Amino acid sequence: MLEFLAEPFMQRALLVALALGPICGFLGVFVTARRMAFFSDTISHAALTGVAAGFLAGFEEPTIPVLLYCSLVAVAMLWLRERTQLLNDTIMAVLLSSSVAGGVVLLSLQRNRWAELDKFLLGDILSVNWTDVGVAWGVAFFVAGVLLWKLTPLVLLTTHEDLAHVGGIRVRAMNYGFVILLTVAVSLSIRALGILLVTSLIVLPPAIARSLSHNLRQHIMFSFIVGIVGAGGGVLSSYPLNLPTGPTITLTLSLLFVLSLVVRRLRRDATDVKPTA
Repeated sequence: MLEFLAEPFMQRALLVALALGPICGFLGVFVTARRMAFFSDTISHAALTGVAAGFLAGFEEPTIPVLLYCSLVAVAMLWLRERTQLLNDTIMAVLLSSSVAGGVVLLSLQRNRWAELDKFLLGDILSVNWTDVGVAWGVAFFVAGVLLWKLTPLVLLTTHEDLAHVGGIRVRAMNYGFVILLTVAVSLSIRALGILLVTSLIVLPPAIARSLSHNLRQHIMFSFIVGIVGAGGGVLSSYPLNLPTGPTITLTLSLLFVLSLVVRRLRRDATDVKPTA
């Protein structure tokens, strides 16, 4: 039934999905709790300029320029929030629109690369090589290790920033460190889901887990599991259905989100039923 898993490209795609799905779900718990979903969306769209700049500089695979530019945008968002009176959504909208416009202008200077743009907009996880697999797993272990190492201060920072500051936590350093971790995860996930859809891998797993969990520990655990099921299930179902893999991962997560709402409603109805005499 899963004979297609004998294909090396499917094996590589599945391994990358199983690395990025759960780690993005783990990160997403804190992204959504801190209301930073639009933040990750801004970073992913900024990748268009990184891709275009990488092509212009002669990179065949512009992962490094994407990571560098996205990190610059992430740091700029925090810096502007600290130094100006602008609201967060205003800052993110300015940087998002500017980055997309800059990327389009840079791409217009090299029209021979337009044909390659689709795999960055919608993802091309089936084209990853074994080096990409190693990088994905290496980054996943690194991000997971940092999150677990700093889990207690990160939870306190997420729930009450002023209390974290009073408690001796280096709030500014933690904020910058967290957005860099988020930027790395988003930049690498673009290869799987593309610029347009990568935010779904950050936002949907914790949104699904929130409907099923009763505390933070469950929220993290379920987000991790949903990331595995959604990303892995999307890869496995895309081949027999002859569908693009990146969008299929997002649709799989969207289906799980709908099911989680149904489960939450059924659970609520069950608790509202009063026993009859």
